[in-house]
Formats: sequence, C-alpha cells, structure tokens
Amino acid sequence: MDDQLMAARENFIQGMSRISQFWGFPKAMGAIYAAIYLSPEPICLDELVEHVNVTKGSVSTNVRALERLGMVHRHIQIGERKDYYLAETDFWKIVRDILRERQKTEFDQAIHSVDASLRMAQSATANSAEPELTSFYQQRLGNIKSFFNSFDNLVAVVLALDDLRSSGLERLLGKGKDPSK
Repeated sequence: MDDQLMAARENFIQGMSRISQFWGFPKAMGAIYAAIYLSPEPICLDELVEHVNVTKGSVSTNVRALERLGMVHRHIQIGERKDYYLAETDFWKIVRDILRERQKTEFDQAIHSVDASLRMAQSATANSAEPELTSFYQQRLGNIKSFFNSFDNLVAVVLALDDLRSSGLERLLGKGKDPSK
C-alpha cells in the first residue's frame, strides 16, 4: 500500500478512536469501525487484529457491539469458516439505529432511577434535618429528569419524522403501498 494511503488510514483509525471514546464507547470500537470502513473488501477478525493492534478477543467483542448498533454487517463467504464484516455506510441509518437503541432497557432503567431518586428526595422534605441540601437535590434531580424526558421526546419525534419521510419517499418512488387503495 502507498505510504500516503497508509498514513491516511492510520490517521483515520486514530481519529475514529478518539471520537468513539468521546461518545463513551471503547477506543477500540472506533478503530475497528474505521478499519472496516476503509476496507474495500469484507474483512475478517484476524485482519482487524493486525490493523488496529488489539487482541482478537477485544476485536470480537467490539465487532459484536458494532453489529448490535447496525454499524457493521456480517458477510458470509462461501467456503470460508471465518466471519467477514462490511461497514454500514449510510450514516443516517447508523444515527437512527443508535437513537432507537436508546429505547433499550438500560436507558429506561436509568430514567427510572432518576425518577425514583427524585421521589425519594421529595419525600425527605417533611422530616429533613438538612432542608437546603434536600432542596438542592430536588432541584438537580428535577432538572435532569426534565432534560431526560425532553431528550426522550425529541428522539421519538426525530424517529417518527424519519419514518414518515421514508414512507413518503417510498410512496413517491412507487416502492410502497398504492395510496389510492
């Protein structure tokens, strides 16, 4: 491979590692996605280990997470025992899938824990020995609850608009149901 292309690939892998870490994902996950994204052919785990310099176990774990997020897809090659992977290149689809992922149990449990914490802080009002701290907790927990609820509603609206846009385009292009029926 040309030195400039190799440098570009390495720079991209490092950049995606930083972006991944910024969003709270493992650095290796960003590096792996970057390596798959810049691979013109489906790529196997062993090749990914070479490209990103992490263990095969780490590559395997992060590829499964990327699959769950819809960022990579398994590609079966006839006659091969290894799994190969291709990158999803529709970034809006990736964003939609990640936003849909927010509806998973972990996100709901986090919202419920904020609600429960707020209720506990509100019930402490009557017999609190520390009224200022109690008020502070109530204000802070109320603020984050309000933010999470607004964020949850915003995501639901964005997903609904995207679904509406997609179904409208399908009808316009003749791929959906006939609107006259």
